[in-house]
Amino acid sequence: MDFFPPFLKTITIATVLVLLVLSYPLFFRRPKSRTGKQLPEAGRSWPVIGHLLSLAGTQLPHLKFAELAAKYGPIFIVRIGLYPTLVVTTSELAKELYTTHDASISSRPDLTASRILSNNRADFAFTPYGDYWRQMRKITALELLSSRRLELLKHVRISEVEGTIRSLHKLWEKNDKDRVCVQMNKWFGDMNLNVILGMVAGKRAAEADDGREAERCRGLMRKFFHYAGQLVVRDMFPFLGFLDIGGHEKTMRRVNGDLNKLAEEWIEEHRSKRTTSCDDDDEQEEDFIDVLLRVLKDADLAGYDLDTVCKSTIMTLIVGGTDTTTVTLIWALSLLLNHPSSLKEVVDELDVIVGKERVVDESEICKLPYFQAMMKEVMRLYPAAPSGGPREFSKDCIVAGYHVPAGTRLLVNVHNVQRDPRVWPEPMEFKPERFLAARYEDVDVKGQHFELIPFGAGRRSCPGINFGIQMTQLALARFLQAFDIYKPSDAPVDMTGAPGLTVSKAIPLEVLVRPRLSVYLYEQTKNA
Repeated sequence: MDFFPPFLKTITIATVLVLLVLSYPLFFRRPKSRTGKQLPEAGRSWPVIGHLLSLAGTQLPHLKFAELAAKYGPIFIVRIGLYPTLVVTTSELAKELYTTHDASISSRPDLTASRILSNNRADFAFTPYGDYWRQMRKITALELLSSRRLELLKHVRISEVEGTIRSLHKLWEKNDKDRVCVQMNKWFGDMNLNVILGMVAGKRAAEADDGREAERCRGLMRKFFHYAGQLVVRDMFPFLGFLDIGGHEKTMRRVNGDLNKLAEEWIEEHRSKRTTSCDDDDEQEEDFIDVLLRVLKDADLAGYDLDTVCKSTIMTLIVGGTDTTTVTLIWALSLLLNHPSSLKEVVDELDVIVGKERVVDESEICKLPYFQAMMKEVMRLYPAAPSGGPREFSKDCIVAGYHVPAGTRLLVNVHNVQRDPRVWPEPMEFKPERFLAARYEDVDVKGQHFELIPFGAGRRSCPGINFGIQMTQLALARFLQAFDIYKPSDAPVDMTGAPGLTVSKAIPLEVLVRPRLSVYLYEQTKNA
């Protein structure tokens, strides 16, 4: 999340700051604790604007919070404009929050981006904690992202992974060199977009309109992620919300309108299909839009209309399913390229356990202990959302003996939690074998072990955990089985992150690939 948007660097903000400082006594008072200790606060806080100046610069928020934690301890307050935000940085504090106080921290702050981009918070990812959220979460977990539904749609992700690998083989064939350079962000991004569109809407974006719909989807997803993680004036100084400095709110509304238009087209296509179809009970043919139209027809939607809920749910599934998976795959490849001994270990394990005569099946990945350990280590070092999703306390709580008033925003800095030297020996090093040792072999990423929470934890954890794990493991295992990969130069792969709702690599990953398995093998798989 961008806590220091560009408008604060403009001359306009100087005038705004003068007005804010003069109005400080009217709008801002620090509440006194009635019970518990007073929370420690990071230094260099200014009247009204809080710690915005301290958070300025190009450094990513999770890294800045790590610096503040080293100075002020594992729990402290930063003030982002008028709003206090509690930052916690250890697994012990995360466990207390996600267990003892889980219900009290399961709401989302009412941010401008979440309100505009989710149709006034109709999207269950952004909606406040309550009956509507519980209903939509239950529908998503039981009807859309359940193990049974993912198994019914297994053919979608398998066919897209195979198609991507066949396309890379063909690209290599057209090249007269031993190795071909591939921009993996695009290849993995297109693959994941096609998988999630196939599951949600029953279509392949790459084939529609000569690829125009694919580019349209990609562009909208990029804009969504850029603006979903951005704070605007209203989010810090609500009484100045009318200013819309920089025009960010206007742009968000335009992006949301384009996303709604796209979703409306798909919904109407599905309604037409349902009208002409005689077989409404064939779950094998149902994608997520079919399921939503069926199960939401008689549901209590808390005042939202059916189409608004469908559109909002569709977009959060597409955005969440595409970006986080792509980001994780890119970090994994980058780490393996920088650690050739680990890359060799992964490939050798695939060759020994699966062999070179056939492709690895999803059911066999559980038999690849080093590969699974490597994936855990990737998500430990480079979680897709290292600052965690923003939460808000819905009532007063006592956390670690400190009083936290209702309305305080919460960030669990996953980056700190997963690199805590008290928990992880040599925490900055990429060492997959740590998860093969007795101490860590049972630690998983599904939110039950609070020292490793790349998908979050508690009621508000990511509902797509199973899909994310299945998709990243299948795609990476088959890619590494099919190709030898090399860095384009002797220099290490740059691991600098880029800001956004998720943190991806700042520099797109280019990889030299050379086939290990024949094209015929994948054609054979395709026709099986």
